[in-house]
Amino acid sequence: MKKKLAALFIAVAAFVAIPALGANAAGYAGQGPTVTASVGDTANLTFTGLPDGPSTATAPDAVTLSILKAGTASKPVVNGSVTYTAQASTPGTYTITVTAGGVTAVGSFTVVASDSANPGGGLAGTGFDVPVVVIWAAAGALLLGVALVVVTTFVRRNKAGA
Repeated sequence: MKKKLAALFIAVAAFVAIPALGANAAGYAGQGPTVTASVGDTANLTFTGLPDGPSTATAPDAVTLSILKAGTASKPVVNGSVTYTAQASTPGTYTITVTAGGVTAVGSFTVVASDSANPGGGLAGTGFDVPVVVIWAAAGALLLGVALVVVTTFVRRNKAGA
């Protein structure tokens, strides 16, 4: 009877302890963000579901983490979350991985060309918008000036010849 009670007690303790161990086990996935930015812009990536303590973020060489041009950066996790600042000068989708206390969170950082970040679509605004009527008026004034020069030259030659 004592053996059965001891076995039952161990089984109950194992069922209670296993979920607590699983939450802190290596490979438990925290939540990582999906962020989109233009080339050269910075973006804040906040990772959650991490245990408090030091964290390490890794990124491809094309991505700058925080201020340093490094593929690895470290920051402390406070209240289960940590924020890293990322920047890239080449368009593409990059995977940022943060590890803290054996827990890993993966985020996606998409960098788009400046033109494709235009929310209105179409081409990027690179010039001055001039109404078409102003362009036609300027062309008409130019033609009128050319005609005036031609007529003045013609009249001057006729008077010189007379």
